[in-house]
This record gives sequence, C-alpha cells and structure tokens, in this order.
Amino acid sequence: MSSDSERAREPRPFSRRALLGWGGAGLALGVTASGGVAAAAIGIGDDPESATGQAVPFHGAHQAGIATPVQDRLHFAAFDVTTDDRAALVALLKDWTRAAERMTAGRPVGDGAVGGPAEAPPDDTGEALGLKPSRLTLTIGFGPSLFSAKGRDRFGIAARRPPALIDLPTFPGDDLDPARGGGDLCVQACADDPQVAVHAIRNLARIGFGKVSVRWSQLGFGKTSSTTPDADTPRNLMGFKDGTRNITGTDTAELDGHVWVSSEDGPSWMTGGSYLVARRIAMRIETWDRTSLQEQEDIFGRDKDAGAPVGRQAEHDEPDLAAMKPDAHVRLAHPDSNGGARILRRGYSYTDGTDGLGRLDAGLFFLAYQRDIRRGFLPVQTRLARNDALNEYIQHVGSAVFAIPSGVRDAADWWGKELFA
Repeated sequence: MSSDSERAREPRPFSRRALLGWGGAGLALGVTASGGVAAAAIGIGDDPESATGQAVPFHGAHQAGIATPVQDRLHFAAFDVTTDDRAALVALLKDWTRAAERMTAGRPVGDGAVGGPAEAPPDDTGEALGLKPSRLTLTIGFGPSLFSAKGRDRFGIAARRPPALIDLPTFPGDDLDPARGGGDLCVQACADDPQVAVHAIRNLARIGFGKVSVRWSQLGFGKTSSTTPDADTPRNLMGFKDGTRNITGTDTAELDGHVWVSSEDGPSWMTGGSYLVARRIAMRIETWDRTSLQEQEDIFGRDKDAGAPVGRQAEHDEPDLAAMKPDAHVRLAHPDSNGGARILRRGYSYTDGTDGLGRLDAGLFFLAYQRDIRRGFLPVQTRLARNDALNEYIQHVGSAVFAIPSGVRDAADWWGKELFA
C-alpha cells in the first residue's frame, strides 16, 4: 500500500479541546489524544547516571535506552496488536511517538492531566505531575508476530521481516511460560523514578486502547549492568557482579561492531537499529543462600567482594579463563569462549511476590541488545544452557525477541516510519 493512500485513510489526530469544539463531550469520550510537537530536551550533565532529574534527548540516529547510561528502574511491556487495519496501526505509532517525545522531556501527554474540559477524560493520567523527567527513555521494538502470525500477513510487511529477527530455539532447561513471552510490539521504559516509568507505559497503553492490548509486562529495579565506562557493575540478587565486560555507551567501535545494525546487514529500515532479546530468568534464591561462599565464587568465576575474576584483584582486570572451573559462568560467557560474540546488557532485578510454595518469585529480567541475534545471544546462550554450573540455581521462564528500529530523527519522523513506508 502506498504512503499516499495510508495518509488518506488514517484518522487525523485532534486534541480533546478541538473535538469538544466540534461535537461536544459525547464525541470526545471515545478519542485518544495525539500529543503535540516535540519539545527540546534538557542536556545531560557531566555525570549522567547521577543527574536523575534531567531529560535524555529523544531524537537521534539511534533510539535512546540502548547505549544510554542505565537508569535505576524499568517498566517493560509487550503488546498484542488487536486491529488488522494497517492505517490504524500507523496512526497509533505516530501518536505513540508524539506522546513519547513529550513524556521523555518531562511534559504531559496531549493537553495534560488538568485544566481541560470537565466533561472529558484528561489526555494524561496525571501520576507524573510535578515529577522531573528522571532520564526517562522509551524504546520500541517489533516482534516476529507483527510481520506474520499463523500464516497471516495482516499489515503487508511479512517480506520485510529481518533475517536476524529469528525465533529462538528452546534451550536445555527452559521452562517458558507463553503468557510471559512474545508480543507484536514492545516498549522499554527506563527511568530513575519508578513512577515516571510506569506513567509512560500506562499512557501508551491508554492511547492504544482498541488497537493494542498489553500481553505481559515486567517491573525491574536495581540495574544489574552498566554502560558507563569504568563504573562499578551493580550486583544481581545473588550478590555478584556479572557482565563487567559490558559494551559501554561511549565505545563507538564496539557499538558499531556488535550493537548497531549496519547498512550492509539489511533490511534498510533497520540500519542504525538493533535486536533485543528479553529473558525472564527465575533464581532459586533460597537454595543459593544455603550454598557455601567458595562454591558460589567457583560457579561465577569471580570474587564476591570486589567482583574480580579468579586470581585477579579488581573487577575489570582481564580474566584468566584457564584458572576458572570449566563450567564457571564467566568462562563460558566470555567472548573468547564464543568466537568473539558480544552483547550489550541492560538487565534488572525483579521480585513478584511468591511462587505459591513460600519461596520468593525473584530473579533477573535480562535485556540484551546486539547487531544480529544469530551472532550474539544465540551462540552464548547455547553454550551456557548446556554447561553453566549456574543452571542449578536459575531457570529461563520467559522469552521474547524484537527488532529495534533506528531512532526518530526529528518532529516529522515517527516510530516505524521506514518499515511502513
């Protein structure tokens, strides 16, 4: 379908004030707001990880929330598209983009949460009123089922599915819950204030009512990875620093080599984008807590105190893989054990009550960005699933993959524009 015919079919967005002027409150009650023009973002300070009140620029060649310094909190949501109307999906992606521009700049959606007509619901839900931007980033992705589901090409984009957007195999030890995986779309909201992150997902879901529904979502706290050079790696719920060799947001050579899709990779709409693997990894916390310190350190291949590799002194010292046990986690996950494969990690810890047997439902929500899943997550996880000593204490229970398109360049651009062109 041509872009001209899409523009002719898609509904023109209005604010609720304009709608009330046309048809009164009865008309406005059924319409979602589109948001306004992009706001200029506040610059990040010298230490962006501690500048919790500032805004991260929304526009750029790459989406924010990937190489961006990792924020403290996460609200991740996967959506099913409930409409088969391509023009309606395109209109939603435009509305979401305009809303994301405003929220990441610390502004309310549309006409805001207060001060509008009393006869209509507000455009913004209001729980972020008075809060700072808190370095909010919103990152969108497209799942395999958006391109084709059960043999149906709902939106005419099946031929545009990237070869690197693979369906992951079932790895040894996986116990995947279909209710915690998959999805046509995903939005990753990261911020230093949990209410700001939740507000962002809530408003996007509200705007998408009737076109999308939340398939599953995950709250995260206590970032377990860093993309800031020389920063100490935060600890996971097992008390260890993991992923200390993470790609940093300033290492352009490593980002180009392992994270960003190049023009040579194809398809063209993915140039400057990346691929995301999201895995919910449950930890057997109670069993781990009864394991000796020496065994814990042998399993990871690290000192628990400083995070140093076996036989070394500091966290970022070059590891001696041969000094570790053959099934040590660090040894198996290291690029030298996987043909140089590297990923950019943005994982978070989670706790979701109990498992019904009096044990904590807790673990790691693992987020890995890479240039090609076939050369990144797949070889690494294949090795870990077969041999990692840590497998006695963890289990992968949720899984999803998404194509993350390039960034929104300016106020005329929108999420997915090149895919649907």
